[in-house]
Amino acid sequence: MKVTLSALDTSESSFTPLVVIELAQDVKEETKEWLKNRIIAKKKDGGAQLLFRPLLNKYEQETLENQNLYLVGASKIRMLLGAEAVGLVKECNDNTMRAFTYRTRQNFKGFDDNNDDFLTMAECQFIIKHELENLRAKGEKMIPGYPQAKLYPGKSLLRRLLTSGIVIQVFPLHDSEALKKLEDTWYTRFALKYQPIDSIRGYFGETIALYFGFLEYFTFALIPMAVIGLPYYLFVWEDYDKYVIFASFNLIWSTVILEVWKRGCANMTYRWGTLLMKRKFEEPRPGFHGVLGINSITGKEEPLYPSYKRQLRIYLVSLPFVCLCLYFSLYVMMIYFDMEVWALGLHENSGSEWTSVLLYVPSIIYAIVIEIMNRLYRYAAEFLTSWENHRLESAYQNHLILKVLVFNFLNCFASLFYIAFVLKDMKLLRQSLATLLITSQILNQIMESFLPYWLQRKHGVRVKRKVQALKADIDATLYEQVILEKEMGTYLGTFDDYLELFLQFGYVSLFSCVYPLAAAFAVLNNFTEVNSDALKMCRVFKRPFSEPSANIGVWQLAFETMSVISVVTNCALIGMSPQVNAVFPESKADLILIVVAVEVLASSSPSATIVSFLRPPQPCRTHALLALKFILAFAIPDKPRHIQMKLARLEFESLEALKQQQMKLVTENLKEEPTESGKEKAT
Repeated sequence: MKVTLSALDTSESSFTPLVVIELAQDVKEETKEWLKNRIIAKKKDGGAQLLFRPLLNKYEQETLENQNLYLVGASKIRMLLGAEAVGLVKECNDNTMRAFTYRTRQNFKGFDDNNDDFLTMAECQFIIKHELENLRAKGEKMIPGYPQAKLYPGKSLLRRLLTSGIVIQVFPLHDSEALKKLEDTWYTRFALKYQPIDSIRGYFGETIALYFGFLEYFTFALIPMAVIGLPYYLFVWEDYDKYVIFASFNLIWSTVILEVWKRGCANMTYRWGTLLMKRKFEEPRPGFHGVLGINSITGKEEPLYPSYKRQLRIYLVSLPFVCLCLYFSLYVMMIYFDMEVWALGLHENSGSEWTSVLLYVPSIIYAIVIEIMNRLYRYAAEFLTSWENHRLESAYQNHLILKVLVFNFLNCFASLFYIAFVLKDMKLLRQSLATLLITSQILNQIMESFLPYWLQRKHGVRVKRKVQALKADIDATLYEQVILEKEMGTYLGTFDDYLELFLQFGYVSLFSCVYPLAAAFAVLNNFTEVNSDALKMCRVFKRPFSEPSANIGVWQLAFETMSVISVVTNCALIGMSPQVNAVFPESKADLILIVVAVEVLASSSPSATIVSFLRPPQPCRTHALLALKFILAFAIPDKPRHIQMKLARLEFESLEALKQQQMKLVTENLKEEPTESGKEKAT
């Protein structure tokens, strides 16, 4: 029997709450009633056809503080139809991955009419979010009760309510029992073990699971560098003649780990179904504004903003501001070097143990200043990118990431490049690298996890005391959970987490041949990072909405770009080594520039590496390494063979189905032609 959305009942008084909507305290009653009716209305009438009720009934509102909190859920059938609407991909009984449809639901592995576990809770909350965001204005010109909050046909109601301040926030609820099970297998017992990535994906979604999967993979990938670097540091770290070998290994390592990650990522996302999910047409982002008009592509009415105005804002305001910040970063760097000269002079004059400790103080201060500057610049970059008024969320994210990466790269690594290639002081480079790496890791652990956790614990104690003081005849368990979670901080995504790993990858791949312990410190930090980030996700922040992802997105390109830069850096360090200088004893500076220039040229064109074998003997060795890098990148497929075969099979079946559909239409048209010609003859 075919089930349609119009047959579903949205009047269930008791349901499992999945999502919370918090309204402002002074929201008018007519607005509340209008929002409720739009959420529970049938799809054919422009509603979301979800289940909706206030957190507190009338009696409880008299006893407890009314928070204007509302719970949203959905029936099982509504969830399944929603899964089909958003294009979720599930595993079939024949072990293939296919887009879920309600009509063929019995063909999917694990499906049972009496089983509620076919869809994960993260998927259910994603479906509800999708339905709420797709509530569109129809005939309304404004939000009832708020004439200044204008609407136009097709406008997302939830986004308009959020930008108008009528809706404070929308967030998914934690499942206490499922969260406790996840914590027990994830981080509560400190042990060297693999993370439950599939369980993390089931609870938090693919985007979060991919971050933790990449963090785990990157940590294990650092172990060979750490194992080689430890004896290298203990026995030959003062002999800089030996860092050519380590730099060569570093170059190959940075290429291989990124290529192998692509394969592992494809394996995971195929198993989860997100590798096959079709990309939806992007709607305008919530902060986008402009003059109301008709989109020439979609034909829908929406705000329009001239692209030339956006370009003027980017090139006349944002770009000069970024350049000014970069200049200020370099100015601070020069102050740091003045402090280093002062500390070194003080130590040479006194020679005491106290002044030897003082040698590390400038680097520590500079590391703290770098972290402060990075955070301040992040706020400025977010404001500027929002002010540029990008239409799509993807464009907004790309411009923001570009701004932040450029500044962070210069702010964190400019001093190291200056020491390595201008001052050519390897001892100072090793000291600065060690101090920057260790200090930044300690500060990140404190600021990202431990401080928010401590603040959240204090707030949790206050909420529990307040709830315990209520009347005993009221079951305040759900009330306590919602009040506690609504005051938690909002997780802003994996941007900062990936940025931290990106900078760590830079410290390890660019200059670790000078300080081989960099990889070892990174491994130690990441083992604690896994647990602190897990604690942050489970106990510090609100539960984020699940977001389907097929890969780590633009961060893959960022890491690959850093890998190319590391090739240039390591080749330059090789060019500074005594072995190469012995071949070209007359002009060391020119040699370094030549090596770097040739490697940059070769990096931009793999075919250029063929010419490298016609060069003198020592440069040929570095060019051979670069050629090996490109060969490895080409030889390691992005997707495993069995994944490629399955994707090709699905594409073939899709084309065959389309061909059969076209043949069916042609056959039907041919059947109709004789009838029409017969009528013409009769006439």
